[in-house]
Order: sequence, then C-alpha cells, then structure tokens
Amino acid sequence: MSADQLLDALDPDQREVARALTGPVCVLAGAGTGKTRAITHRIAYGVRTGAYTPTAVLAVTFTARAAGEMRTRLRELDVVGVQARTFHAAALRQLSYFWPKVIGGAPSRILEHKAPVVAEAAARLGLGVDRLSVRDLSSEIEWAKVSLVAPGDYAVAAAAIDRPPPAGYDRTTVARLMEQYEQAKEGRNVIDFEDVLLYLGRILQERRDIAETVRSQYRHFVVDEYQDVSPLQQWLLDQWLGGRTELCVVGDPNQTIYSFTGATPHHLLTFSTTHPGATVVRLVRDYRSTPQVVDLANRMLSRTPAQRRREGGIELIAQRPAGPPVGFTAYGDDEAEAAGIAGRIRRLVAAGTPAREIAVLYRTNAQSAAFEQSLAEAGIGYLVRGGDRFFARREVRDAILLLRGAARARAEEPMVEAVRSVLSSSGWSPDPPSARGAVRERWEALQALVALADDLAAARGGTTLVDLVTELDERAAAQHAPTVDGVTLASLHAAKGLEWDAVFLAGLSEGLMPISLAETDAAVAEERRLLYVGVTRAREHLELSFARARNPGGRAGRKRTRFLDGIWPEEGSGRRRPGAVRGSVLTGEHDPALFEALREWRSRVAAETDKPAWTVLVDATLEAIAELKPASVSELSRVQGIGPAKIDRYGATVLAIVAAHR
Repeated sequence: MSADQLLDALDPDQREVARALTGPVCVLAGAGTGKTRAITHRIAYGVRTGAYTPTAVLAVTFTARAAGEMRTRLRELDVVGVQARTFHAAALRQLSYFWPKVIGGAPSRILEHKAPVVAEAAARLGLGVDRLSVRDLSSEIEWAKVSLVAPGDYAVAAAAIDRPPPAGYDRTTVARLMEQYEQAKEGRNVIDFEDVLLYLGRILQERRDIAETVRSQYRHFVVDEYQDVSPLQQWLLDQWLGGRTELCVVGDPNQTIYSFTGATPHHLLTFSTTHPGATVVRLVRDYRSTPQVVDLANRMLSRTPAQRRREGGIELIAQRPAGPPVGFTAYGDDEAEAAGIAGRIRRLVAAGTPAREIAVLYRTNAQSAAFEQSLAEAGIGYLVRGGDRFFARREVRDAILLLRGAARARAEEPMVEAVRSVLSSSGWSPDPPSARGAVRERWEALQALVALADDLAAARGGTTLVDLVTELDERAAAQHAPTVDGVTLASLHAAKGLEWDAVFLAGLSEGLMPISLAETDAAVAEERRLLYVGVTRAREHLELSFARARNPGGRAGRKRTRFLDGIWPEEGSGRRRPGAVRGSVLTGEHDPALFEALREWRSRVAAETDKPAWTVLVDATLEAIAELKPASVSELSRVQGIGPAKIDRYGATVLAIVAAHR
C-alpha cells in the first residue's frame, strides 16, 4: 500500500492519528474504536513517507498478546524492523545486552515466582504464613515496587492512600518483610521482573554513554494502554526519552481497572499538561458493538459530555447496524440465573452463534462454579479463562479431601454443621475476611461449598457428608470434560482486551457489583469502569442479570447494582426494551434512513444542551419511531420512552422528520 492508500483505509479520526507523525501525541481511544489499527497505520505511514526508520521505532504495550497483534498488523502493512514488545520484554532485551559492560559477568537469573523468596523472608522474621498469605504478600511487594515505594517508605505511603495491608499483617511488618525479601533475593543472586525495569532505568540514569546509545537507537516511541502505566514504567519511559518528545500514547481512562496493581490513569489524564502543545485525538467511532450496546455503555458512565471532556473520557458513537435489544433479567436465585443463562446460550448456539463467540462474565472467580455446573448439565462445552476450573483449584481439592475423610469419621453428625466445622480448619468463617486477594478468593471458594451443602440439605433433607462428597465428585467429573469450541467463563478483569458476539454479565447485585470490598469513592468508581469494560466486550448480544436470592426459596434480599439505576427496566416490564410500543410488538425492521435522521437530530439537541444523547431519546425509542412512523401526537405517545414532557419538547420536530421520510 502507498502512503495515500494507508490513509484511505482509515476513518477521519484515525487518519488524524496517522498524520500526527511528530510528538507528543495523545490518542484517547474508546472501546472498539480501532486504536491498534490507527497506531499501526501511523507507524506504517511514517515509514512510507520517510519520517521513520523502522528500527528506530519502539512500540510497547502490556501483554504479549497485544504486542504480537501489533507485530502481525505491521507485517500485514509490509513494515519490518519495528520493535513491538511488552515493557518487560523490551527492558530485558536491553538490560541483558548492557549487563556485562555495566555490572559484569552473566546476568542474574530472573525469579519466575516470588513465593519461595517471600516465604524465606517470612521465615527470617518468624512469621507464620501459608500459601495464600505468601501469594498476597508477593502481590503487595509487586505493588510497592511498581509504585516506586521503597521498603522504608511503605508504611507511610500505604497509610497515605488508606491501602489495607495484605493477609492480616500490619504495615510495619509488611515493610520489614519487603526488606528481608530484597536481602533474600540478593543472597540467591536473582532479580524479579520489577528489578528488570528498575535496573535498566538506573543504568540509563547513571550511565550517560549507555543512555546515548539507547536513545540514538530508538527515536520514536508508542505506548498502548497508557491508562494502565505504573509509576515505574513511566519512569523507565522517561529514561528512554531523555527529555525528547517523540512519543505517542494511546489509552482510555474509562478502562482503568488495575489500580490495585499500581496502574494509574494520572499520566494519561495529565499528558497535555506535562507536554504543552501536544496533539490530542479522540477516537469515538465504535466498530465493535451495536447501537444498543453502545448506548448502554455511554449511559453506564452517567456523566455529561462536558464532564467526560474534562476527565479525558469520550462518548462512543456506534457504527454498526442496529441489533437486538439489551436483555435485563432478574432471576429468583443463583441456580435459576445459571440455568437461565445456560438456556439462553443453548438457543444462541442452535441459532448459529459459535460457542467460542459467547462469554459469561462475573466479578469473582468463585462465581464460575454455578455456570460450570449449568453448562455441563446442558451439554455445552466451556473453558475458564484467567483461572482454574472450580474443582481444579487447590483450595477446593484440599477441602474435598477433608470432607471425604470427615465423611468416614463423622457419619452421624448433621451435614450442615459438619461441613462448617471441617472447612473452618481450611480458612472458612461465617463472615468474609476483610483482606483482599488470595485470602478472600479462598474464602469465596469455600463459601461456595458451604452453600452447596445448604442447598442439598434444603432440597433433599436427611443428607449426609457421604451424599455431599458423592455430589461433589459427580460435579467434578462432569465439569472436567475436554472442551475445544466452548463458551468462555471469565472474571471481568480477565475479559479486558477481548470481545465476543454474545456476552452475559451475571451476578450484577450490590455486594458483587460493586464488590463489598470497594469502600471508597475511588474504589466504587473503578468498579463502575469494570462493568463498563464488561458491557463493551459484546458485539451484538448483551444480557445483564442478577439473582434476588442465593438459594431457591430463600429470602429475596438482594438488590441489583446501583450502576444500572435509570437503565434497568421498571419492575414488571420483563425483557421489553425501552423502545417497545405499549400494547404492540415491534418487528425490529425499522427505516434505516429515518433512524439515522433521528439520530442526527438527537446529536444536535444533545450538543446544544450539553447533555448526553440518551437523555433526549434512547436508540430503542428512535428505532420504534423509525418502524412505526407515527403521523400524529396520539400515535407518537404510544411509543415507550417518549412521555408527555418529551412530546411537548420534541414531538413536533420528531413528527416533521418522520413526515419527511414517510
């Protein structure tokens, strides 16, 4: 492709990105807006026009999958020589090259897992730790290092942001453990993944000759998913740049969901301040999702266009044809929700949607158990992404072994009480722990076993531990059938960066969304963004649901998430979409030209009033109008979503637009 042909393949906003060849450049790219296409075409356009030498470009992102996709796109554009890597891969390559010259000898071995060294550090301090505590402490050490918090500063820094210490330890103890961890690493002659970035950054900062070598090699930088950059990664990027401004960053503040790992949108949101005169481009055309999904995503953020602009966010504009309405279902209990979703999936597969193009997303990994069971019973293959299947998790396997032993020794004891007694020795308690991370995940998995025991006792009566173990064995066997073309089960965090034709967002009740651990305004805001990420994974079919009770016949005390206030249909309206006609059924075959004319009018009204477009009329209402083509106020009033106030305000204009297309 010629340089002009490269530009012809882009939409106007993407073309603006491609033409912005000199930095600094900030691309605010919403979900599904083609950001990878824009930045790879930018690199290719720079190479075609002679502005870039391919080997002088370093593009970094956060996952090997994303880096691989970028390399593939560049090859398809006949661009060879550009380095597209993760932060760690790029840093390790440079560190390995300069290590013999700066430090001497062979590079230290990279520590694959922190756990053994953390356990050694804990032993030096005489701390009693188990496997899950070690895992949580390892995560906390990683957070401190990527946040550039030294061991001596940890207690003060964590207290300043009210960050709870992991695994029930106090902050001073965690700080001492961090010091011992660094000493234990040194004794083993190993470095961890964070050290790779730290060592390279220090070398570039302290050795001018090496810094000049690297900076003469790489003159143009591209950073994808910039909203997830950590202070450590930003510091290394600053060393790479050395005060230069040939930098293009791409990100979406609405998709910042990893703050617990040290990621922060601060650098993205302050880019224009840090780099005065920077070119800022917004990608808002969503090519992934239907207007129905996009409208819900925009409404989810519940901010005005002016607020979004101030906060760096964007409002998506759907580019795909209209699709089916978003489904909203309140089930009686968790079992009914899992079975209902399995039934919906079965119908989608029968209608031609491949199982691999369907996903069930939830907030916590422990929620997967119910969906694994329901899909297995329905004969639908599935795979669990981002974690083990429920019965493959170590804490679950260990718990079942304990229950099996207890079934032999305590056969006469009432099952419900026996299960609680046995699992208490594995970390279960009646109330969830306040700790986050692996300790909380273990409790959730054990709580799922307790809940199953309660369900069996309520459904059958007279059940014993032997009956429970038999039930668990049968479920484990059913859920370990090999799957290839299966439905994806994933947590919302694990779904980031992926997309499917059909997405089911399950368990959307208070306590799970937002999670009960989200106790600050910032934490709740991140939970809202997490749900936004889930919504924007859907291309065509999107179903949202929650269960009013945990068990069949149980107290219906759950409430749906606050994030869907004003969006969830009124009680008793079932799955009817907002644009349904009172007393009638729509076919969905509306006049596309009229629909687009109505959308253009709505956009003008929204811009004039500085309000979100959906506050004028939602897409489903416009579709209903475009299908019915009302000729009078009386006919217009029959459309759900346009009441007396909106008829007074917009009725005459809407009827005039309809008349022009009748």
